[in-house]
Amino acid sequence: MITSLESINLFSESAKKLATFYMEKVGLEINFEGVMGEKGEELYELKLGKGPSIYVIDHSKVKGKNKNPDRIIFNLEVDNIKKEAARLKKAKVKQIQDTYHVEGYGWISTFEDIDGNYFQLVQVRAN
Repeated sequence: MITSLESINLFSESAKKLATFYMEKVGLEINFEGVMGEKGEELYELKLGKGPSIYVIDHSKVKGKNKNPDRIIFNLEVDNIKKEAARLKKAKVKQIQDTYHVEGYGWISTFEDIDGNYFQLVQVRAN
């Protein structure tokens, strides 16, 4: 039986650069750093409150930017989407879609990381 989502893995040509982007620009905290495998691939855990972690990991088969970033997009829940979207724009994080409302769900704003992956800020609960 599947009980929950444990983590999301983001593979990269440079896990260190991508993890640093999420730490410095997005504001996530690096909870764990490690090295794995015979080639010394780096691994970074970005902890998201009580939810699952995002692991940023070196991968020898990943080269360059994501050519199909619409395929998988992960959401980061925020308490104030206007404030957080403005903070990311000020930090020069590329915004793909302005903040918009989805009836019955909440507010969404889509951004792109330095590897070309899309992620969204979402505000799904009333403040």
